[in-house]
Amino acid sequence: MEYGHKVQAGEATEGKATAAIETYTAQVPSGVFLAAAIASITASLLFKAQKRDHAALFVGQWVAPFLILGLYNKLVKQHGSDATAR
Repeated sequence: MEYGHKVQAGEATEGKATAAIETYTAQVPSGVFLAAAIASITASLLFKAQKRDHAALFVGQWVAPFLILGLYNKLVKQHGSDATAR
């Protein structure tokens, strides 16, 4: 394996399963992921106020994945899943 080789546009493609998933998830508004993150923060704060520390930590850890999924969703909408799809 040669290190330093960069993949050029059109040199690699996504699988059919990935393309199908992205076609479906691209229909979800990006605001849904932001709302889920805010709801997770709110739920975590409520659990913490109720002295349910384990539940607060568990639910609070959902924030980052929701935001990352929202970012991925936004990137797929703007750039597509493959450079060859443009």
